[in-house]
Amino acid sequence: MAKSSGGSRTLLWLLVVLVVLASSAAAAALFMVFTRQDGGQQAQAREAEVIEYKAPIFVEIEPFTVNLADDDYGSRLLYAGISLKVADEQSRDLLTSHMPQVRSRLLSLLSGKQAAQLTSPDGKQRLADQVTAALEAPMAETQPELTIEDVLFTEFIVQ
Repeated sequence: MAKSSGGSRTLLWLLVVLVVLASSAAAAALFMVFTRQDGGQQAQAREAEVIEYKAPIFVEIEPFTVNLADDDYGSRLLYAGISLKVADEQSRDLLTSHMPQVRSRLLSLLSGKQAAQLTSPDGKQRLADQVTAALEAPMAETQPELTIEDVLFTEFIVQ
């Protein structure tokens, strides 16, 4: 029998190299397709996550002094400064235009309180809820919706 020349071995190595290259190219193509698809979904998810910052709207009520209801220690005073965080410009305009009514409601609410009810953190939170309820009651016959998001005590001294 005749010996075969080195040509068949070269052909075999050439086929192995071609198979490896073809497999690598196919893997790279699949990676790029799936990565692009995931990247598009991730980009859409990032766009959905972007939340537009909206500056808060505050209505500041000038500080006032109120005589509190008598308690065991006699007559007491409350000096309070309040800011209201509202949802929109319409609520701010409504509160600003009705400021005398707002102050009157707050003075009436606060003058019925005793100092012991107001000094604890829970007491201040209950007071904030009561302020919201007092101010959300209609101030005029035809009034747009008033939305108070938070009541902030900027000054609060019980004496």
